Amino acid sequence: MAGEIWQLLDARGIGGIERHVTVLAQALSEAGHPCRVVLLADHGDSPFLARLRAEGVAFTVLDGRFGSLLARLKAERPRLVHTHGYKAGILGRLAARMAGIPCASTFHAGERAPFPVSVYQTLDEISSRLGTRIAVSAPIAARLPQPVSILTNFIPVPSVPPLPPNSRVVGFVGRLSPEKGPDLFCALARRVAESGKAADVSFEMFGEGPLRAELEASYGDVVHFHGLVTDPTAIWPHIGLLLMPSRAEGLPYAAIEAMAAGRPVAASALGALPELIRPGQNGWLFPTGDLDAAQAAIIAWHAGGAKDRMSWSQAAWRTARDGYGTKARLGDLLALYDRIAPV
Repeated sequence: MAGEIWQLLDARGIGGIERHVTVLAQALSEAGHPCRVVLLADHGDSPFLARLRAEGVAFTVLDGRFGSLLARLKAERPRLVHTHGYKAGILGRLAARMAGIPCASTFHAGERAPFPVSVYQTLDEISSRLGTRIAVSAPIAARLPQPVSILTNFIPVPSVPPLPPNSRVVGFVGRLSPEKGPDLFCALARRVAESGKAADVSFEMFGEGPLRAELEASYGDVVHFHGLVTDPTAIWPHIGLLLMPSRAEGLPYAAIEAMAAGRPVAASALGALPELIRPGQNGWLFPTGDLDAAQAAIIAWHAGGAKDRMSWSQAAWRTARDGYGTKARLGDLLALYDRIAPV
């Protein structure tokens, strides 16, 4: 449909990018900018499609062929195409250029994937010259052709601070793949259990991925594996601390979601996490792979009393509201849209 903003991606499941696109599409529509999520290929019914339906977000599923994408662009003439992910970026920018439609691409991934995906990521970065580049963090922006606009992810944030958590659950929320460090999370669970310093703390994982079977077999006695939870809002009331021992990150969506729910975050000091986390105020940072420092953060959280939990919770919520809420960030994106695709 003419005048629509297309959010183009290739999604098989639901993760941070998919949750961001859902929130973005809703925010644009509510602000009076017609928006449609367009999926490059049909991967069957998925949690992402279920989420789009539940949230009332308009979407279209294509057949995976470049010619079909180009034909739809020429026929429907959206105002602009905004791509997410390397496959949508490579194909979407080329098709948009051939159709004479402005294109912007957001680069979300902080990690370089193994071969052959790394080749596509490199091609994605090189071909980004065909459109406007957006990065969710400064480290990602630094590896792209310049200029790059740094626009962080954003989410709806409650207008009043949530109640501070009383939970003694340390949670992992994300894909169970090496870059996210789920093995380090499990190793920390074992260390804490054996130390006896926080006997009432439990460790729980929310997510799926290639490492799950191996980790569950090795650590099932100290970690509870919940699997994929399509609605993260159901997770946050259950946990007291989000632990992210990642090996690579951009700006993890789960960290912002946790803070919006008033949950402090302990995380590796990489990507945009040092900009999000203020140690001792709304969470803790530790060097990547440093299990001693990560364990110390868990112990510091566990040792906090009711006053500390209230302070950490409110600081986390304020961080999300002031820097990563929809009201705080949507205007910057709309200004970029107006610059590359004037109404």
